[in-house]
Amino acid sequence: MPESTHIRRDVDRLLSYPYSQRRPLRTVIHLVQEERRRLGLAIIWYIIKHSGVWAMPLVTASVIDVVANHQPISRLWIFSAILLFIFVQNIPTHYLFVLNLSTATRNIETRLRASVARRLQQLSIQFYHQQSSGRLNSKMLRDVEVLQQTISLVFHTIPAAIFTLIFALVVTAIRAPAFLIFFVLTVPAAALLIQKLRNVLKQRNREFRVEVEGMSSSLIEMIHLIPITRAHGLEEEELRRVEERLYRVRSTGIRLDAINAIFGASSWVVFRLFELSCLVVAAYMAYYHYGSISLGDVIMVTGYFTSLTNAVMQITNILPDITRGFESIYSLGEILEAPDMEHNEGKQVVHGLHGHFRFEKVDYAYPDSMEYSVRDISLEVRPGETIAIVGHSGAGKTTLLNLVIGFLRPSEGRIILDGQDMKGLDLRTYRRFLAFVPQETVLFEGTVRDNITYGISKYDPAQLQQVVHDANLAEFIEKLPEGLDTLIGENGARLSGGQRQRIAIARALIRNPRVLVLDEATSALDTTSEALIQEALQHLMKNRTTFVVAHRLSTVQNADRIIVLENGQIVEVGKHDELLAKHGVYAQLYGHYVPE
Repeated sequence: MPESTHIRRDVDRLLSYPYSQRRPLRTVIHLVQEERRRLGLAIIWYIIKHSGVWAMPLVTASVIDVVANHQPISRLWIFSAILLFIFVQNIPTHYLFVLNLSTATRNIETRLRASVARRLQQLSIQFYHQQSSGRLNSKMLRDVEVLQQTISLVFHTIPAAIFTLIFALVVTAIRAPAFLIFFVLTVPAAALLIQKLRNVLKQRNREFRVEVEGMSSSLIEMIHLIPITRAHGLEEEELRRVEERLYRVRSTGIRLDAINAIFGASSWVVFRLFELSCLVVAAYMAYYHYGSISLGDVIMVTGYFTSLTNAVMQITNILPDITRGFESIYSLGEILEAPDMEHNEGKQVVHGLHGHFRFEKVDYAYPDSMEYSVRDISLEVRPGETIAIVGHSGAGKTTLLNLVIGFLRPSEGRIILDGQDMKGLDLRTYRRFLAFVPQETVLFEGTVRDNITYGISKYDPAQLQQVVHDANLAEFIEKLPEGLDTLIGENGARLSGGQRQRIAIARALIRNPRVLVLDEATSALDTTSEALIQEALQHLMKNRTTFVVAHRLSTVQNADRIIVLENGQIVEVGKHDELLAKHGVYAQLYGHYVPE
């Protein structure tokens, strides 16, 4: 089975699971369920590869006892061979541990990102009106990465700490049971004291982080302001502002490094004092034969004391990372648990389209608004008819277009498409017969050809050339160094506004849609280009149901009907000349945009 099929199946399972940002531990357990086999193998390989660390004090103690008690020299070679084997096996077993752990956590990361991506495709457009693209990008990249790193850290640290504790305590209980009391009293005290010293550094680190974030913000601002700075000759003033921030970061960093040095040395001294106390107590007990502790046991318990303290410290140190991981679960839940879904599953699939619309007393109010954006819209649009929608800003034009596309569903009333209520249709299949040219042109980094044929795997080259011609792109493309295969940069950064808009129009035309939606589709064009494209659009609109929104009313004069909206309601309907003759709202709008 292809890897993508496995991912798709796992994504469907994850999205069907009641993801809970309020219960992060349960969510983590669910996320690792699919990888329990690999994670189990990772733990097994870790136990084997880390056995040298646990066995070293015990074997070293046995070697010292061989020397101190003049035991047979053959035991020295046996213990040496054991240590050699333990050391050498670390290479293959460490590789197998990392391979299994990395595969498991990367699978979780990929599955979670794919789940977020799919949910983003399922959420309604209204969701995106309430979220910034930067925040969504951060959730999908940073939060998923933090969660992956947290899971990896937990499975790398917790098993090591737990097995270290178990192994050290069991061996000590067998070899030197009297020393267990010392461990119970001193190991937690040593770990807590060192942790307390480290907590003092948190505030200093936080101050440094704030300064670094401020520096990053200043540098980004400087880059964005370069055109303004250079245009007004403010280079030196801008550099002075940035340099002040850089010097503050330097001073804060030096103070942090100095404090880190002091507390680092203090932690090291405290840790060594506890080790010294362990060594002295063990040596004292061995000297006076308390608890049957041998000379080798002195070395063993001292080594295990260090291992136990480190194990407790490891568990304590990852608690902030676990907290960050849980916070990422909460953050991702804002997407995975978002209720604003566009539900299409199980609804009627659209196999063909005539483009006959009937609006029956349609109202729509946005969730965060007490007023209707469109009210009591009743309208019939015949197949192949071109409807222009005009009105002042805020009149409801874009809302009406979003209802046509299906981005929004009526709050009241209904929209009938080819005899079917759109509420019962799978809108994904409906939109395969629709082309949309938004006011804000959206292109991606790639070639001109890629942007025009976006989402179309097979197309007729002759059709592409015709679309290029109809969209008035032919002359522009001929001048490009590689023609249609010329890279246009991020969001078409290398193109003018008119060129970008014409590519967007060509993208819509190549789909040969039954329904065409144009939202200020010619707004970025100069007069000459607009006239040429209007001629092409008039030809291409033939036999297609077309909805056109335009502020430049000269672009809608040839529409079959013009709908005039005011305060979300239809106040006038008719052809261009008819509406001018009424001397109503349309005439006022036209007089404003086209001076007499």
